[in-house]
Amino acid sequence: MVLPLAYYGNPVLREKGAQVKSVTPEIAQLIKDMFKTMEDFRGIGLAAHQVGTAIQLTVIDIRSVEDLPSTLELGGEEVDPHSIMPFVLINPTITPLNDPVKGPEGCLSFPEIFGDISRPDKVSVKALDRLGEPFEFVCSGLLARCVQHETDHLHGILFIDRMDRETKSDLREDLAVLQEKTKATLAEQ
Repeated sequence: MVLPLAYYGNPVLREKGAQVKSVTPEIAQLIKDMFKTMEDFRGIGLAAHQVGTAIQLTVIDIRSVEDLPSTLELGGEEVDPHSIMPFVLINPTITPLNDPVKGPEGCLSFPEIFGDISRPDKVSVKALDRLGEPFEFVCSGLLARCVQHETDHLHGILFIDRMDRETKSDLREDLAVLQEKTKATLAEQ
């Protein structure tokens, strides 16, 4: 089922996500619902926080983006990033492998708000998969940016927190409007 999104101003987006201890039937259903929600909203990544659940779980599928390349290494071998799409990250940890570079980002919790964000272009990732099995990979490009963006969500960090002062200042009015709208909606519930 398509789940409602949590928008900027919803306190769940600032919570530190709890570690997932095991992939229960409820977690498995949440994963299915998150994929459906991400697809419905035309996203490439979705953290559990964005559907109101503060746990360390995110889903990713970059196949719809053709103009921003990615690389993926599994077991030291380079493979097509699409070969593992869509995929799940549970309790991910990220190690940067190079210096940050600026690149465009948006977020389903911030409709129509975009900005350039500096992030390492290549990262090493350790996580559990949708079955709760450990896996590791190295990625770069869009996939690395997406993994970092979604992992930030799991720790209550939003992409606006990584914007430079000028970019955030330019978006101040749009952010205030979205935050007030979200707060008003939450107050009605």
